[in-house]
This record gives sequence, structure tokens and C-alpha cells, in this order.
Amino acid sequence: MNSKFARYVIIWSLIIATVFVADEFIRNVFLTGDKPRLVTPRGSLTNLEKSTIEIFNATAPSVVYIFTQGDYTGRKRVGGTGSGFIWDRAGHVVTNHHVIAGANDIAVRLESGEVVRAKFVGSTPDYDLAVIRLTGTRSGRAPIPLGKSSSLKVGQSVFAIGNPFGLSRTLTSGIISALNRRLPTSNNREVDGVIQTDAAINPGNSGGPLIDSAGRLIGVNTAIISGSGSSAGIGFAVPVDVVNRIVPQLITSGRVPRPGIGITVLPEEMAARLGITGLIIADVLPGTSSAKAGLVGLVNGRTLGDIVTHVNGARIETLAGFTKELRKVGIGNQVNLTIERNKISRQVSVQIMDIS
Repeated sequence: MNSKFARYVIIWSLIIATVFVADEFIRNVFLTGDKPRLVTPRGSLTNLEKSTIEIFNATAPSVVYIFTQGDYTGRKRVGGTGSGFIWDRAGHVVTNHHVIAGANDIAVRLESGEVVRAKFVGSTPDYDLAVIRLTGTRSGRAPIPLGKSSSLKVGQSVFAIGNPFGLSRTLTSGIISALNRRLPTSNNREVDGVIQTDAAINPGNSGGPLIDSAGRLIGVNTAIISGSGSSAGIGFAVPVDVVNRIVPQLITSGRVPRPGIGITVLPEEMAARLGITGLIIADVLPGTSSAKAGLVGLVNGRTLGDIVTHVNGARIETLAGFTKELRKVGIGNQVNLTIERNKISRQVSVQIMDIS
């Protein structure tokens, strides 16, 4: 019995050993991938992929890489980079104001890899938009078709093209996350109707185009919200309706008129501490429409004068809201202000000026 059991054990051990050796032999001789593998056909691209490829191929050649140099800080010369896109066949390029602000020299790398000089045409910090023009060459590219930002819907697909971290012609995609955001720019100004997107926007994307699924320009990428400085899925773009209004003015005159009435105001935080809703006039500039209308600022630098509470009946709480209402009325037109002094309200008509 024991000898029979021992024979079974020996036989099964030999079988197992044979299988193990044979398995190693088969894998090493017949299954090892020591030659190039055959390519598996993938079939047709999906309609979404085809559409995305078409959008990139049509628009990316119009996107450029901008790099600038400014004044020296100590022994180091200040420089920056960003994106831009061809606006017209004359070689005008649109980008952000903050991309070229303070630049003495501007250079642009085109789709072909050619680096050309560019000259400053005009900019506006109020909208964070700027225009430069290629020198010594024309773009040779058709501008990106324009869309209409006023008809956009939350949930639409969008594509951002730019040069994040210097990586040229990078495409990212996402959706419109929100509309009609407010984007603070400079001097207590805001851009209205700003587009929020989750398409990845990183440093270097600034000034690049935001494209809709029809391949049309719908915005200029300008800012992100991020604790790390990299994309966190919250990016903003100046809407194309604003761009299409501002850029021609920059090309024509190099500047954008700024509506105002010739006053300076105290910081909003100070008004809040005093429990005042409105703009506390700090000073009235001589010769301005406000001076002609008899508005008064702080007396002896400490006693309150006039407080602006309404513009054409609209309640005013911030300087950005005030300038927005003035922009609606337009430079050269009269605006009706509700002014409060010593807790007594009165109506004052003031002409809106260009204070740029």
C-alpha cells in the first residue's frame, strides 16, 4: 500500500515538474514578444474626435506664442510669456494686457516656428486686452471666425488653445461652467459677462482663444482661480462680444475711452465701516463736469461731503457698479445722480467725460 502510494506521488511529481518545465519552455520560446507586434486596426474615429481634430487644425495655426522683455530689476531683466491669436490679415494679434504690460521688446513665434518682432498697438487694463502687430511679415493666416458670446449656454463644449508653461499650441477641452461672471481688472473696474470654463487654463494660456464646438472664437482666456497657480478647473475668458467692441478701438486709436465724471472716491471698505451704502466722494477734480455740477468732496480731508447713492435710479454700492452704469449711458451724455449730503438727497445731472 505504501509503495503504491509512493509511486503515485512520484508520478504526479514528475508530471508537475514536466508541466512546469514545459510551460517555461513554451513561454520563453513561443510566447516571448521579441519581435515587433502586429498593429491592431482601430477602426474609424468617433464623430466627436473628428470634430475636435478639425477644430484644432483650423484654429491652432492662428495661435501664437508671445514672449516679452522689460526693464531690469537689479541685474535681471524682467520678461514674460503668453499666448495670442491672429485678428486680421494685416498682422494684428490680440492678447491680454497683462501679457505685454511693461514690455520694451515683444517677439512672437508663429506656427511655422519663425520668430518675428511685434510692435505695441494699444491696450486697456480695464478689459485686460491688448493688440500688437507683427513687423516684417504678415500672418498669412485667416483669423479665427467670430462667435457671439451673448447666445452661449452653460454646458456647451469649449476648447482652449495656448502655450501653457511654454508648451506651444496646446489644446484643452471642457464645458462652459457659468456665464455672466464679473472679472476684476484694474482701478476698481470689472469686465461683465465673463465666461467661466473648466477647460484647463494654466500660466502661458493667457491671451489665447476660447473656441466653441463650431470652431468660432467666443472669448479670450485671461485668468484662473487656483491656490497653486495651476489649473484647478476654474478659468475665465473675456467674452467675444466685448473683444469685438474693444479691439477695433485699440487698432484705431491705441486706447479705449474711460467714462467718468471727474471724482475720486474713498475705498469701499471705509464706506462699509461708516455704515454708508454708496460712493463717498473724496475729491472733485477742477474743471470737470462734477466740479461744474457743484459736487463736493471731503471738507478739510475729514468731513463728509457728497455721497453718490444712485445712477439713473440704479442703486450704487461699488465703484465697479458705478462705472458700469456710466458705460451704459456713454461718454458725452448726461447722467442723473442721486446725491446725499448731510442725510439730505438731491438729484444732479452730470455729463459723462472721457477720463483716460
